[in-house]
Amino acid sequence: MEHMSSNLEDYLEVIFSLESQHSEARAKDIADAMGVQRASVTNALQKLSQRGLINYQPYSSVTLTPEGFRTATRIVHRHKVLYDFLRTFLQIRPEVAAETACKLEHDIDDESLETLTKFARFIMTCPRTGKDWLEAFTRTCRERGGCSNCTECIQSCLDRLDKAQSKSP
Repeated sequence: MEHMSSNLEDYLEVIFSLESQHSEARAKDIADAMGVQRASVTNALQKLSQRGLINYQPYSSVTLTPEGFRTATRIVHRHKVLYDFLRTFLQIRPEVAAETACKLEHDIDDESLETLTKFARFIMTCPRTGKDWLEAFTRTCRERGGCSNCTECIQSCLDRLDKAQSKSP
């Protein structure tokens, strides 16, 4: 299948969301969700229907075809992975993370997305990183606007470790 525009991917994502919530999507609801005119929705629905991604007839509800569901699921997955990474690991504000994830989801290739997912999993599970490491990064970003002196940061970590070990029996 030929490359789909980011605009059509956005429509598919909205249809997926509406169908998940209401078992169907109506053109009016799609227009409201996307902040566009009904004529724009009609044009997009016709294109998605021609690609075999949706079931669409004028003046009736819209549903995803099996291929449309698979495509929409991939788009939603890309968005979620990117949003979660931006929020959890980079501490980007929710509204900025959502907007940025929406832009990135259309261009990220499968290999990069898979590697990003593996990296996020590594950060959360590796004993050398994990939640403590992520919390330290978050705290450093908040308190200092970033870590500019690694030696000072490492010494602070060692001091905390020494203090914790001296307290244990």
